[in-house]
Amino acid sequence: MSYRRDLARYAQVLAAAGRTGLAQVTSADVASYVAGLREGDDGHPPLAASSAGRAMAAVRGLHAFACAQGLTEADPARPVPPPMPPRRLPKAISITEVERLLDAAGPSPAGDGGAPGDPRSARDRALLEFLYATGARISEATGLDVDDLELNGDAAVLLDGKGGKQRVVPLGRYAAAALDAYLVRGRPALAADAKRSVAPALFLNARGGRLTRQGAWGVLRAAAQRAGVPGVSPHTLRHSFATHLLDGGADIRVVQELLGHASVTTTQVYTLVTIEKLREVYAAAHPRALG
Repeated sequence: MSYRRDLARYAQVLAAAGRTGLAQVTSADVASYVAGLREGDDGHPPLAASSAGRAMAAVRGLHAFACAQGLTEADPARPVPPPMPPRRLPKAISITEVERLLDAAGPSPAGDGGAPGDPRSARDRALLEFLYATGARISEATGLDVDDLELNGDAAVLLDGKGGKQRVVPLGRYAAAALDAYLVRGRPALAADAKRSVAPALFLNARGGRLTRQGAWGVLRAAAQRAGVPGVSPHTLRHSFATHLLDGGADIRVVQELLGHASVTTTQVYTLVTIEKLREVYAAAHPRALG
């Protein structure tokens, strides 16, 4: 039924454009039809990308059949891309939620409110501090070796990103302190439990081997549950890192380099998050925003 309804609407659009046969239809006609589906008209509300995509599938099937049967010389729908769904904004949590998450992972290192106790607690705090301080992907963090860190002087880390592209990212004071505490008191204890030679990995599991992506995700999930911060994913701290930098006035090109994005276009999605936040603040604070 929906297929027939979609084609009936398509036929009406073609008739209004003066197309009396499928052989007269051009790719521009098909593209205009798809745009009309998304925009709506007097008799039809705007369609979501998924509904417009269903209607487009019916049109594609019609023209493909006509071309295969020799009724038309070409398929005008083939080069027309399907409607794209709206870009989903990255999930970012507030600075307060980040602090709760970090505190739930483990105690702060000495000098910031106490010394970490058990080795895994020290590792967990160091891992999450590192992820938020650098915006690193979890796979980049678990792939790190001890030698990739520089904690003396201007603390920084060498990250191996996608496509083998390396980048140097500075470490903030809190992350550097947490990593130092872990290297002094946490990692040696985990390495002592190893049944074979200790891996050069920075983050070790309970058996002294390299912490896996799944293991790191488990650390994050457990801390989020204890902190009462729902909806946390492996990319949450990366998204929060970028969003908070832009909120603080960082240049988008700098954020692009820190995240290791090949194109600034990928980074620009975070500016949408910031703009959305500005809209919310404006609507709540301006006396004439809502009328």
